[in-house]
Amino acid sequence: MNVTFACSHCGKPNRLAISPESTNLICDHCGASTPAPADAWSDAKLQRCLACHCDDLFVRKDFPQRLGIALVVIGFVGFLVSHYYYEKVLAFGFLFGTAAIDVLLYLVMGEAVVCYRCDAHYRGLDDSESRAGFDLETHERYRQIEARKKQNQPARPVASGPADDLTA
Repeated sequence: MNVTFACSHCGKPNRLAISPESTNLICDHCGASTPAPADAWSDAKLQRCLACHCDDLFVRKDFPQRLGIALVVIGFVGFLVSHYYYEKVLAFGFLFGTAAIDVLLYLVMGEAVVCYRCDAHYRGLDDSESRAGFDLETHERYRQIEARKKQNQPARPVASGPADDLTA
């Protein structure tokens, strides 16, 4: 099992091997240690996020989005070019071919458990079948909380240099 998360101190991405005995997450970049909650695991199943201690987790296909977008673009461009040259069979071959590749990848790819709050990805967990899929309402709730936090933060002071000094 492993987890991919952003460090709460430096914000840089990390990927660590984890187990139910894991007590903390240590950042590879800044060395900061994030303690895991005591109730994170129950019967060797992840109950809470180890990075942010949130208990709202969902399961999704662990499919690289860039690969999916590249597949769609290749199929679309191939269709348009072959359709332009009146190659109807080839044009629809591109559409059905990319759809078949997409279905094959969907069947082959594993699943990841994802945290709504910090977007930590847990791969290799055995309990992903027992979890619910993505819920837009829960996602929107966490997005609104994050937006309110950013809105309430005080503005950072603008650095002034010698050109900004009006008293001179």
